[in-house]
Amino acid sequence: MSYEAAFNLNGKTPPQAVELEESVLGALMLDQNALNNTIEILHPEYFYKPEHQTIFKAIYHLFELSQPVDMLTVIERLRLDGALEAAGGAYYVSQLTNHVVSAAHIEYHVRVLSEKFFQRELIRICTEVITDAYDESNDILTLLDNTEQRLMDINDRNFRSDYRTMDSLVYEAVQEIKKVQESDNDCVGIPSGFRELDQITAGFQPGTLIILAARPAMGKTALALTMARNMAVDFKKPVAFFSLEMTGIELVKRLISSETEITGDKLKKGGLAAWEQEILVSRTQMLNDAPIYIDDTPGLSIFELRAKCRRLKQKYDIQMVFIDYLQLMNAGGEASRNGNREQEISAISRQLKALSKELNIPILAMAQLSRAVETRGGDKKPILSDLRESGAIEQDADIVAFIYRPDYYGMTEPDEKGPTRGMADVIIAKHRSGSVGSVRLKFTPNFARFENVEFVAPSQYADGIAANEQFDSFSSLQSTITVDSSMNGQNDFPADNSDAF
Repeated sequence: MSYEAAFNLNGKTPPQAVELEESVLGALMLDQNALNNTIEILHPEYFYKPEHQTIFKAIYHLFELSQPVDMLTVIERLRLDGALEAAGGAYYVSQLTNHVVSAAHIEYHVRVLSEKFFQRELIRICTEVITDAYDESNDILTLLDNTEQRLMDINDRNFRSDYRTMDSLVYEAVQEIKKVQESDNDCVGIPSGFRELDQITAGFQPGTLIILAARPAMGKTALALTMARNMAVDFKKPVAFFSLEMTGIELVKRLISSETEITGDKLKKGGLAAWEQEILVSRTQMLNDAPIYIDDTPGLSIFELRAKCRRLKQKYDIQMVFIDYLQLMNAGGEASRNGNREQEISAISRQLKALSKELNIPILAMAQLSRAVETRGGDKKPILSDLRESGAIEQDADIVAFIYRPDYYGMTEPDEKGPTRGMADVIIAKHRSGSVGSVRLKFTPNFARFENVEFVAPSQYADGIAANEQFDSFSSLQSTITVDSSMNGQNDFPADNSDAF
């Protein structure tokens, strides 16, 4: 809907400041400093009159080409573009400079123009919403989503953070360094609850995008849920969990299974013993109070995710977001309509990175790996090129981690880290601001739970020590190993030959 149509329905004159528009355009053609200070925060749509929009586009074009901007060059640019008549003619452009009293207040004038534009946009959008709401054929949920999207688009297009000077950035950086120095805890970010992982990452940092990728059945959701539980229960950090694959009830049942050590199969089929029912009641109490906010909306678009995260941040001050999983999202808009899935995933990953910076929180998105892992020989450890559907995921992510379970591929022999049975490696393959490495965790599939490895036995004892079943035979005595005591091998108290007195 155009401005004219919207305001004809309302019967009121749209918000505008034509005199200020003339003054701003005149100042841009007279004062180079005014041009440099405001060109990045001005937009053509800020100007109400179409002639003024055309003139500003010509000014912006000259600025992009690094050409001089004054009354004569702007008129010449309009003439070359065939837009001089649309701008009101050469005389109209030349007389704009007569409206400039001083360019000293141009930034304030630009702010007034932006406010008038926001008012016009809000009136136009709300008028469209009212018209659509009267149309019985429109789906109400679609109408709500479209309304929210259009309002958020205004915000995204116009409210951008400005540059920051070095003195403010250095001060903030020094304060963070001092805070870390004075703290007894090496984990300065959001802790995952896994010691070795937090040592590598120092906790998940604000404004970062973390990709947790694996093949199906490796335990991506279980690991993410365990992290979310640790953050919310152990460290009292509010977190949001967006599940596009599983329902909220299924996720909570997994959490209950992990917390109570009752298998998910038993929880699903029933038949719990009396003691198990007592455990169910007692151990789930902490989950009741956990600040975990689960959204299981299927087919979530990146726009819907952004809107939900903003509301959760505002209402509950969430400290981290989990997304299960990336390839089930859709970008919405043109990226979805063109049918190119790789471009769509690229758009989603870029938006997730931008969202993490906007809300200043870490975002962890799970992702599927390609089948190349299965077809590759050797130990089948995943690598960065295995990320499915888009290389942009690797580029946008600050951390890329893989889950690798050796025993899943039949590799049960101990390795340099110790036993591999019932273990999983979290491989940090990319870490933009730190080191890479591998962390071994204990994985219990029956309870969908990951845990810290408390003790890793030497590799020669990884499968345990075999029992001796030949006590009665003499040969068993031959295998006895005797280690001398230090008392038999050395004299700890040398002889004292001196007199007693």
